[in-house]
Amino acid sequence: MSRAARSVLVLAAIAALVAGSEWSKRRREPPAGPAAEGSGLPRLVDLGATTCVPCRKMAPILADLKREYAGRADIVFIDVWENPDAGDSHRIRGIPTQVFFDARGQEVWRHEGFLGRPEIVARLRAMGVE
Repeated sequence: MSRAARSVLVLAAIAALVAGSEWSKRRREPPAGPAAEGSGLPRLVDLGATTCVPCRKMAPILADLKREYAGRADIVFIDVWENPDAGDSHRIRGIPTQVFFDARGQEVWRHEGFLGRPEIVARLRAMGVE
């Protein structure tokens, strides 16, 4: 291999390491945007799609919890097919994904897959929501 080709490979490897490092830093940053911000209440953001079977099974649970916890916690559903940027900003790997935020907008817990009512209520209680 020529010296020039070796130099190009070394530079490409360095660039990949730097890019990977920057990517991993961004992946650890807390998500920003409307789902993490809000009313100053604890918040559950469910990221899914209306065409997803587990997401559809969660829909009535979330609707009930939204009514039950009105004024004490925000319960939000975001369809990532209609709003793909939300999936990116919340770093989801699959749907449904539930992300719980405290009243300051800081992520405190996340879950991938179907999450039943008892588990959601327990998580909200652990966050101080009665």
